[in-house]
Amino acid sequence: MVKYKRILLKLSGEALAGEDHYGINASTLEEFGKEILELTNDGVQVGIVVGGGNIFRGLTGTSKGIERTKGDSMGMLATTINAIAIQSEIEALGGKAKVLTSTLMEPYAERFSRNRAIHALEKGHVVIFSGGTGNPYFTTDSAAALRAVEINADILIKGTKVDGIYDKDPMKFPDAIKFNEISYDETISRKLKVMDLTAFALCSENKMPIMVFDMTKKGNLKKVINGEKIGTLVK
Repeated sequence: MVKYKRILLKLSGEALAGEDHYGINASTLEEFGKEILELTNDGVQVGIVVGGGNIFRGLTGTSKGIERTKGDSMGMLATTINAIAIQSEIEALGGKAKVLTSTLMEPYAERFSRNRAIHALEKGHVVIFSGGTGNPYFTTDSAAALRAVEINADILIKGTKVDGIYDKDPMKFPDAIKFNEISYDETISRKLKVMDLTAFALCSENKMPIMVFDMTKKGNLKKVINGEKIGTLVK
């Protein structure tokens, strides 16, 4: 029995790059597609917000002379490229997927609306939300929090390359301690960087639980959905 019936999965663009560090790694994309379809076959409704850092990151552009709002617009377009890639992979594997964008991007995808998203989820489509929030100065973390609340997801799941939240960077400090569960307040007081503050505040205010886990390890996504205690739960 699955624990969560409707989820919002936040994927970084970097995760799609896999070992390539840039662009979209075909093997990684296929692996993600298979894991996501496994959930839908179990009756889980899956929404996805994907980043664009594997192609272009707005803040990186500003350091190279690109005006911030234009850089963020480029980053939002990058998320749509990733979204279409995920859609294509899921369809190639025999599933159903729909891309909804925060701004008009016809004929590539449909404009987001809450009703359209929920209807597609209930019909068994994997719904991929692209274009961030449609506004500059907001991250795809903020978009993930917003979409999770809008579609009444049971949980926001953040797939990373780390197996949870630690009291300090586990890559730099071997004695870092992992949290299995932590409250919103303690996360803020400890200044732990789970998501940006705008996204985190939105989840906290709307009591949207957040699960942070290692998405790169095969089978972990299904373990999370089944309620196994991996990663870190923020609630």
